[in-house]
Amino acid sequence: MNQPNQPTSPPPDGSSLPALLNPALLKSARQIYRTYYEVHPEDIQRPIGIAISTKTHRGKLIFGDKPVLLPTECFIPLSQIEPGLH
Repeated sequence: MNQPNQPTSPPPDGSSLPALLNPALLKSARQIYRTYYEVHPEDIQRPIGIAISTKTHRGKLIFGDKPVLLPTECFIPLSQIEPGLH
């Protein structure tokens, strides 16, 4: 017996979704990334992305494997940040 198609719900960790929809968050993440490398040009370790507050737009670079986010934070992967820097 076939079941009717049900709409799929977004993944529970939709943490990157707000960044995709909010250009201001992406702009803030790029500024955080740029500032870090202006202050630390000798640092060769690349982050995996930035955890950024959706309310204050303050963030921090994440160098680990998988970020642990606060409820008001989202994760913006480096792949979304770098294209806009060039």
